[in-house]
Amino acid sequence: MFVAGNFLAAVAGILGYVLTAYMWVVIIYSVMSWLSPDPYNPIVRFIHGIVDPLLDAIRRTIPFLVGPIDFSPFVLILLIMFTQRFVVGSLYDLAMRLR
Repeated sequence: MFVAGNFLAAVAGILGYVLTAYMWVVIIYSVMSWLSPDPYNPIVRFIHGIVDPLLDAIRRTIPFLVGPIDFSPFVLILLIMFTQRFVVGSLYDLAMRLR
């Protein structure tokens, strides 16, 4: 059973790193929206490509648009933090019980 515990701990660790990196990409996306960079830049297109689908889903679900302020990145960051605490934490706890 210790192999399954180590596997789950590794999955939880990688998932935690991926969620942290994605959270930073959302923060970069938010800062870029203030600066209005070149839309044809490949890095800008990549960031928009991986963040826009989730933000569009949040905007459709919860219309948080209040004037010129868009709260959907904030909601997405909260969802990422919840996922880190709940899913990653649960995987770590399960991994420790299997060891």
